[in-house]
Amino acid sequence: AAKNLCITQPSLSHAIAQLESELGVPLFEKDGRNITLTRFGEQFLGYAQKALSDIDEGLLAIKKSASGEGLIRLGFILPLGVKFIPEMASVYLEENAGKDIKFSFGNGITETLIKGLMTKKYDLVFCSKPADELGLTSIPIIKENLVLIVSPKHPLASRYTVTLRETLDYPYVYFTKGSGMRALTDSIFESIGASPKVAYEVEEDRIVAGLVAKNFGIAIVSYSELIIRLNVKIIPIVDIESERKIYMVNDSRIYMPPVVKSFYDFVAEKSEKFWPTLIQ
Repeated sequence: AAKNLCITQPSLSHAIAQLESELGVPLFEKDGRNITLTRFGEQFLGYAQKALSDIDEGLLAIKKSASGEGLIRLGFILPLGVKFIPEMASVYLEENAGKDIKFSFGNGITETLIKGLMTKKYDLVFCSKPADELGLTSIPIIKENLVLIVSPKHPLASRYTVTLRETLDYPYVYFTKGSGMRALTDSIFESIGASPKVAYEVEEDRIVAGLVAKNFGIAIVSYSELIIRLNVKIIPIVDIESERKIYMVNDSRIYMPPVVKSFYDFVAEKSEKFWPTLIQ
Protein backbone atom coordinates (compact mmCIF):
# COMPACT_ATOMS: atom_id res chain seq x y z
CA ALA A 1 0.00 0.00 0.00
CA ALA A 2 2.83 2.38 0.86
CA LYS A 3 4.48 1.63 -2.47
CA ASN A 4 1.25 2.35 -4.39
CA LEU A 5 0.95 5.66 -2.52
CA CYS A 6 4.60 6.51 -3.25
CA ILE A 7 5.38 7.01 0.46
CA THR A 8 7.40 5.06 3.03
CA GLN A 9 5.81 2.33 5.12
CA PRO A 10 6.43 4.18 8.44
CA SER A 11 4.72 7.28 6.98
CA LEU A 12 1.66 5.23 6.04
CA SER A 13 1.53 3.53 9.43
CA HIS A 14 1.76 6.91 11.14
CA ALA A 15 -1.05 8.34 8.96
CA ILE A 16 -3.30 5.36 9.81
CA ALA A 17 -2.54 5.73 13.52
CA GLN A 18 -3.39 9.44 13.40
CA LEU A 19 -6.70 8.75 11.63
CA GLU A 20 -7.66 6.02 14.11
CA SER A 21 -6.74 8.32 16.99
CA GLU A 22 -8.92 11.07 15.59
CA LEU A 23 -11.87 8.72 15.05
CA GLY A 24 -11.45 6.94 18.37
CA VAL A 25 -11.85 3.44 16.90
CA PRO A 26 -9.54 1.00 15.08
CA LEU A 27 -9.97 0.78 11.31
CA PHE A 28 -7.64 -2.17 10.69
CA GLU A 29 -6.96 -5.45 12.51
CA LYS A 30 -4.66 -8.42 11.99
CA ASP A 31 -6.09 -11.64 10.57
CA GLY A 32 -3.23 -14.10 10.74
CA ARG A 33 -0.56 -12.70 8.46
CA ASN A 34 -3.03 -10.37 6.72
CA ILE A 35 -4.53 -7.00 7.57
CA THR A 36 -8.30 -6.57 7.29
CA LEU A 37 -10.81 -3.82 7.96
CA THR A 38 -12.75 -3.72 11.19
CA ARG A 39 -16.49 -3.08 10.97
CA PHE A 40 -15.67 0.58 11.58
CA GLY A 41 -13.17 0.45 8.74
CA GLU A 42 -15.81 -1.06 6.44
CA GLN A 43 -18.21 1.74 7.37
CA PHE A 44 -15.61 4.45 6.88
CA LEU A 45 -14.53 2.95 3.53
CA GLY A 46 -17.94 3.77 2.03
CA TYR A 47 -17.59 7.43 3.02
CA ALA A 48 -14.03 7.55 1.71
CA GLN A 49 -15.06 6.09 -1.64
CA LYS A 50 -17.93 8.58 -1.93
CA ALA A 51 -15.57 11.45 -1.11
CA LEU A 52 -13.10 10.33 -3.78
CA SER A 53 -15.96 9.99 -6.27
CA ASP A 54 -17.09 13.54 -5.50
CA ILE A 55 -13.54 14.80 -6.00
CA ASP A 56 -13.36 13.01 -9.37
CA GLU A 57 -16.66 14.62 -10.40
CA GLY A 58 -15.34 17.98 -9.30
CA LEU A 59 -12.16 17.55 -11.30
CA LEU A 60 -14.18 16.61 -14.38
CA ALA A 61 -16.49 19.61 -13.96
CA ILE A 62 -13.57 22.02 -13.59
CA LYS A 63 -11.81 20.53 -16.62
CA LYS A 64 -15.01 20.97 -18.65
CA SER A 65 -15.23 24.58 -17.51
CA ALA A 66 -11.61 25.15 -18.49
CA SER A 67 -12.35 23.74 -21.95
CA GLY A 68 -15.23 26.17 -22.58
CA GLU A 69 -18.20 24.31 -21.12
CA GLY A 70 -20.43 25.06 -18.15
CA LEU A 71 -23.11 27.51 -17.01
CA ILE A 72 -23.59 31.09 -18.26
CA ARG A 73 -25.70 33.20 -15.87
CA LEU A 74 -27.42 36.11 -17.62
CA GLY A 75 -29.48 38.98 -16.26
CA PHE A 76 -31.33 41.38 -18.55
CA ILE A 77 -34.01 44.04 -18.72
CA LEU A 78 -37.39 42.63 -19.65
CA PRO A 79 -37.71 43.84 -23.29
CA LEU A 80 -34.56 41.92 -24.24
CA GLY A 81 -36.19 38.69 -23.07
CA VAL A 82 -38.74 38.73 -25.89
CA LYS A 83 -36.32 38.09 -28.73
CA PHE A 84 -32.76 39.33 -28.26
CA ILE A 85 -31.51 37.14 -25.39
CA PRO A 86 -33.31 33.95 -26.57
CA GLU A 87 -32.00 34.46 -30.10
CA MET A 88 -28.40 35.15 -29.04
CA ALA A 89 -28.35 32.18 -26.65
CA SER A 90 -29.93 29.87 -29.21
CA VAL A 91 -27.51 30.76 -32.00
CA TYR A 92 -24.55 30.50 -29.61
CA LEU A 93 -25.62 26.97 -28.63
CA GLU A 94 -25.99 26.02 -32.30
CA GLU A 95 -22.48 27.26 -33.04
CA ASN A 96 -21.14 25.26 -30.08
CA ALA A 97 -23.10 22.06 -30.64
CA GLY A 98 -21.55 19.11 -28.83
CA LYS A 99 -20.38 21.15 -25.86
CA ASP A 100 -22.10 20.93 -22.48
CA ILE A 101 -23.24 24.56 -22.19
CA LYS A 102 -26.25 25.76 -20.21
CA PHE A 103 -27.79 29.15 -19.49
CA SER A 104 -29.67 30.57 -16.53
CA PHE A 105 -31.82 33.66 -17.04
CA GLY A 106 -33.00 36.45 -14.75
CA ASN A 107 -34.64 39.79 -15.44
CA GLY A 108 -35.24 43.05 -13.62
CA ILE A 109 -34.59 46.77 -13.73
CA THR A 110 -31.06 48.08 -14.20
CA GLU A 111 -30.46 48.75 -10.49
CA THR A 112 -31.47 45.19 -9.53
CA LEU A 113 -29.37 43.65 -12.28
CA ILE A 114 -26.26 45.61 -11.30
CA LYS A 115 -26.67 44.50 -7.68
CA GLY A 116 -26.98 40.91 -8.89
CA LEU A 117 -23.80 41.26 -10.91
CA MET A 118 -21.85 42.70 -7.97
CA THR A 119 -23.03 39.93 -5.62
CA LYS A 120 -21.95 37.32 -8.22
CA LYS A 121 -25.51 36.21 -8.98
CA TYR A 122 -24.91 36.91 -12.69
CA ASP A 123 -21.89 36.61 -14.96
CA LEU A 124 -23.18 39.19 -17.45
CA VAL A 125 -26.06 41.65 -17.38
CA PHE A 126 -27.71 43.58 -20.21
CA CYS A 127 -29.11 46.94 -19.11
CA SER A 128 -28.52 50.69 -19.06
CA LYS A 129 -25.00 51.91 -18.36
CA PRO A 130 -24.01 51.63 -14.67
CA ALA A 131 -22.52 54.51 -12.72
CA ASP A 132 -18.80 54.98 -13.42
CA GLU A 133 -17.92 54.89 -9.70
CA LEU A 134 -18.99 51.23 -9.50
CA GLY A 135 -15.92 50.26 -11.51
CA LEU A 136 -17.79 47.89 -13.83
CA THR A 137 -16.97 47.25 -17.48
CA SER A 138 -19.71 47.99 -20.01
CA ILE A 139 -19.85 47.99 -23.80
CA PRO A 140 -22.81 49.22 -25.90
CA ILE A 141 -24.45 46.42 -27.85
CA ILE A 142 -27.84 47.84 -28.83
CA LYS A 143 -29.11 51.24 -29.90
CA GLU A 144 -32.85 51.82 -29.51
CA ASN A 145 -34.91 54.75 -30.72
CA LEU A 146 -36.99 56.54 -28.12
CA VAL A 147 -40.60 57.21 -29.00
CA LEU A 148 -43.75 58.52 -27.39
CA ILE A 149 -46.60 56.06 -26.96
CA VAL A 150 -50.21 57.12 -26.44
CA SER A 151 -53.60 55.44 -26.39
CA PRO A 152 -55.47 55.40 -29.74
CA LYS A 153 -58.08 57.52 -27.92
CA HIS A 154 -55.56 60.18 -26.81
CA PRO A 155 -55.61 63.69 -28.34
CA LEU A 156 -52.06 63.17 -29.65
CA ALA A 157 -52.94 59.90 -31.39
CA SER A 158 -53.58 61.68 -34.69
CA ARG A 159 -50.04 63.11 -34.78
CA TYR A 160 -47.24 61.61 -36.89
CA THR A 161 -44.51 63.42 -34.92
CA VAL A 162 -44.47 65.43 -31.70
CA THR A 163 -42.12 67.70 -29.76
CA LEU A 164 -41.38 67.03 -26.13
CA ARG A 165 -42.84 70.39 -25.09
CA GLU A 166 -46.12 69.48 -26.74
CA THR A 167 -46.48 66.58 -24.31
CA LEU A 168 -46.08 68.61 -21.11
CA ASP A 169 -49.81 69.25 -20.67
CA TYR A 170 -50.58 65.53 -20.48
CA PRO A 171 -50.03 63.12 -17.54
CA TYR A 172 -47.22 60.59 -17.88
CA VAL A 173 -46.86 56.94 -16.93
CA TYR A 174 -43.26 57.12 -15.66
CA PHE A 175 -40.59 54.58 -14.79
CA THR A 176 -39.63 54.11 -11.14
CA LYS A 177 -36.28 55.18 -9.72
CA GLY A 178 -33.59 52.57 -10.26
CA SER A 179 -34.72 51.95 -13.83
CA GLY A 180 -32.32 52.89 -16.60
CA MET A 181 -35.20 54.50 -18.48
CA ARG A 182 -36.00 56.69 -15.46
CA ALA A 183 -32.54 58.23 -15.44
CA LEU A 184 -32.66 58.71 -19.20
CA THR A 185 -36.11 60.35 -19.30
CA ASP A 186 -35.20 62.59 -16.35
CA SER A 187 -32.16 63.83 -18.26
CA ILE A 188 -34.26 64.41 -21.40
CA PHE A 189 -36.70 66.65 -19.56
CA GLU A 190 -33.84 68.43 -17.79
CA SER A 191 -32.32 69.22 -21.18
CA ILE A 192 -35.35 71.40 -22.03
CA GLY A 193 -35.73 72.76 -18.50
CA ALA A 194 -39.10 71.14 -17.90
CA SER A 195 -40.73 68.47 -15.75
CA PRO A 196 -43.43 65.99 -16.77
CA LYS A 197 -46.74 65.56 -15.00
CA VAL A 198 -46.25 62.12 -13.47
CA ALA A 199 -49.52 60.30 -12.87
CA TYR A 200 -48.15 56.81 -12.22
CA GLU A 201 -44.73 55.27 -11.59
CA VAL A 202 -44.16 51.61 -12.50
CA GLU A 203 -41.15 49.38 -12.89
CA GLU A 204 -41.52 47.36 -16.08
CA ASP A 205 -41.88 48.37 -19.73
CA ARG A 206 -44.86 46.09 -20.35
CA ILE A 207 -46.79 47.61 -17.46
CA VAL A 208 -45.99 51.12 -18.68
CA ALA A 209 -47.22 50.21 -22.16
CA GLY A 210 -50.28 48.40 -20.79
CA LEU A 211 -51.37 51.45 -18.79
CA VAL A 212 -50.80 53.72 -21.76
CA ALA A 213 -52.90 51.44 -23.96
CA LYS A 214 -55.82 52.00 -21.55
CA ASN A 215 -55.27 55.78 -21.56
CA PHE A 216 -53.88 56.15 -18.02
CA GLY A 217 -51.25 58.48 -19.45
CA ILE A 218 -48.55 58.82 -22.10
CA ALA A 219 -44.98 57.52 -21.91
CA ILE A 220 -41.52 57.71 -23.44
CA VAL A 221 -40.23 54.21 -24.16
CA SER A 222 -37.75 52.38 -26.34
CA TYR A 223 -39.06 51.23 -29.69
CA SER A 224 -39.20 47.48 -29.24
CA GLU A 225 -41.03 44.26 -29.99
CA LEU A 226 -42.92 44.73 -26.73
CA ILE A 227 -44.75 47.92 -27.67
CA ILE A 228 -45.36 46.87 -31.26
CA ARG A 229 -47.62 44.10 -29.97
CA LEU A 230 -49.80 46.41 -27.87
CA ASN A 231 -52.65 48.67 -28.89
CA VAL A 232 -50.77 51.96 -28.66
CA LYS A 233 -49.94 54.71 -31.12
CA ILE A 234 -46.17 55.11 -31.58
CA ILE A 235 -45.04 58.68 -32.30
CA PRO A 236 -41.46 59.87 -32.98
CA ILE A 237 -40.26 62.77 -30.81
CA VAL A 238 -38.48 65.28 -33.01
CA ASP A 239 -36.78 67.66 -30.54
CA ILE A 240 -34.77 65.27 -28.34
CA GLU A 241 -31.76 63.01 -28.66
CA SER A 242 -33.97 60.01 -29.41
CA GLU A 243 -31.62 57.12 -28.75
CA ARG A 244 -31.09 54.73 -25.89
CA LYS A 245 -28.09 52.44 -25.57
CA ILE A 246 -28.21 49.02 -23.95
CA TYR A 247 -24.93 47.73 -22.52
CA MET A 248 -23.41 44.35 -21.80
CA VAL A 249 -21.92 44.72 -18.32
CA ASN A 250 -19.45 42.59 -16.38
CA ASP A 251 -17.15 42.98 -13.40
CA SER A 252 -13.64 42.65 -14.81
CA ARG A 253 -12.24 42.36 -11.27
CA ILE A 254 -13.81 38.89 -11.10
CA TYR A 255 -12.45 35.94 -13.08
CA MET A 256 -14.53 35.29 -16.20
CA PRO A 257 -14.84 31.54 -16.95
CA PRO A 258 -13.86 30.53 -20.50
CA VAL A 259 -17.46 29.73 -21.51
CA VAL A 260 -18.64 33.15 -20.29
CA LYS A 261 -15.76 34.87 -22.11
CA SER A 262 -16.66 32.98 -25.27
CA PHE A 263 -20.31 34.13 -25.08
CA TYR A 264 -19.20 37.68 -24.22
CA ASP A 265 -17.05 37.81 -27.37
CA PHE A 266 -19.89 36.28 -29.40
CA VAL A 267 -22.38 38.95 -28.29
CA ALA A 268 -19.86 41.77 -28.79
CA GLU A 269 -19.29 40.62 -32.37
CA LYS A 270 -22.84 39.64 -33.39
CA SER A 271 -25.26 41.93 -31.56
CA GLU A 272 -25.00 44.86 -33.96
CA LYS A 273 -26.03 42.58 -36.83
CA PHE A 274 -28.75 40.72 -34.91
CA TRP A 275 -30.66 43.61 -33.36
CA PRO A 276 -31.89 45.45 -36.50
CA THR A 277 -33.18 42.17 -37.93
CA LEU A 278 -34.96 41.24 -34.71
CA ILE A 279 -36.67 44.60 -34.23
CA GLN A 280 -37.91 44.53 -37.84
